[in-house]
Amino acid sequence: MVNHISRVVYKPDHEKPDEFIVIINPPEYKKWKEGDKSIPLAEVLDSFEIFHSNQGSQGILGRPSKQQLDTYFGTNDDTKVITTILQKGREHSSDGIRAGSGATNLARGSFSIDNKGRGNVVGGI
Repeated sequence: MVNHISRVVYKPDHEKPDEFIVIINPPEYKKWKEGDKSIPLAEVLDSFEIFHSNQGSQGILGRPSKQQLDTYFGTNDDTKVITTILQKGREHSSDGIRAGSGATNLARGSFSIDNKGRGNVVGGI
């Protein structure tokens, strides 16, 4: 069974390949986007994580550095960055995501996700 995943993709500079992505819960995001700001971001998001890709939103996703967040958003405060992505980004859906095989201790290195929608589907992040 394939799990569907929804995300909001924000491309701050159309001349550069960098995109910032957050994984969302579509019903809560729709209400939030329509103006119901009483919904906590923790309910709007599937995971309180910001992802980055310089290969397009269908490629390998990693976590952005604080410097990247400062450069594109003027802050590295996750809440402010996520709010900007949700406000200015576009919603996309796909058939799922897959994680790299043989993951070791994720705390020791960079973490990436392949969200092309094929292969081993991961239910959550």
